[in-house]
Amino acid sequence: MFSKVFTAAVIVGAAFTAVTGTAGAATAPRAACGAVGPTMARCLTSYATAVAPDGWGATDLAAAYRLPAEPGPGDLVAISIAYDSPTLEQDLNTYRAQYGLPLCTSDTGCFHKVNQRGDAAPLPGQSFGWNLESTLDVSMVSAACPSCRILVVEGDSPLFPDLAATEDTAVRLGAKIVTNSYGGRENGYSLSYASSYQHPGVTTVVSSGDDGFTAASYPAVLPDAVAVGGTTLSRDSSDRAFAESAWLSGGSGCSAYVAKPAWQRDPHCRNRTVADVSAVAEQLSIYFTDAGGWATANGTSASAPFVAGLIARAGHAGTTTAATVYAGAGHFFDVTDGSNDQVSGGAKCGGDYLCVATAGYDSPTGVGTPDGLAGL
Repeated sequence: MFSKVFTAAVIVGAAFTAVTGTAGAATAPRAACGAVGPTMARCLTSYATAVAPDGWGATDLAAAYRLPAEPGPGDLVAISIAYDSPTLEQDLNTYRAQYGLPLCTSDTGCFHKVNQRGDAAPLPGQSFGWNLESTLDVSMVSAACPSCRILVVEGDSPLFPDLAATEDTAVRLGAKIVTNSYGGRENGYSLSYASSYQHPGVTTVVSSGDDGFTAASYPAVLPDAVAVGGTTLSRDSSDRAFAESAWLSGGSGCSAYVAKPAWQRDPHCRNRTVADVSAVAEQLSIYFTDAGGWATANGTSASAPFVAGLIARAGHAGTTTAATVYAGAGHFFDVTDGSNDQVSGGAKCGGDYLCVATAGYDSPTGVGTPDGLAGL
């Protein structure tokens, strides 16, 4: 069985390293996926083409988040995604070679791609935006955990039942951590597929969304999901040598449907609050053939797979939950600057922690960003 070949871990997302200080992006950022209806999810990334590797890379991320020198266990991270990206393995290894990471190929058993039924063929059709998303996901997982194996489960479409099937298949194939870089506004229809994201002994990591402070995003809003928000990363003169602020577009919200979990105690949202934790979501370098080569990507589509990779690297795939993240809040960098309220002056939430970063928990950045692996 496939689960005997790959160790426990599932991811939907990506990890990668980028070189800073090179030539800038050649185009303005644009959304990879357009608006969708209530029965399907949207991929959560924007991108700009670049003439060379540019933006935050794996070496930068390792320094910014104080990652250990040891690569950690070679666990499996599974990525739930829609559609097939024919150049995914090639693009991933162009990225890894650029940044000195070991290659991850199907020949060595490190990389595997299946359809939503778990079969190697036939694979689904293609979509430029979702293909870019899957490239970002595998790159970010790689940056967070260069030793991890990667399983990509490709849904026939972005419809919620197809994406739910990719989750179930990933778990059936032995994944203990699954990352999901997509979302849609929570509603009764999407929530009817919640059980696919709530497998006992499996860590589910989900992007919080890219629309700022708004209605909560599904499946990030599910009570067992680790909902990952976004930050803007910069260099400074501190001992850490980096600073972070809430990313303007990072998703946060208060659920209209999901009850408040016992481990979440923020006062101004009666129900489940998103997000739980965060990481950089802006100016990340990837290699994507369909965009002409190097590009920079933005989105909580980057931060979620990165956090999933860190959880696997810590050896905690299947045991880390949102509750354990809150319990380990002292092991995260507290983000206290920035806002994701896209209305000037904080008019949508009145300057509240639901849309403004503050000391301690806040909705855009959760308990903060990883300081090494201890909190994960």
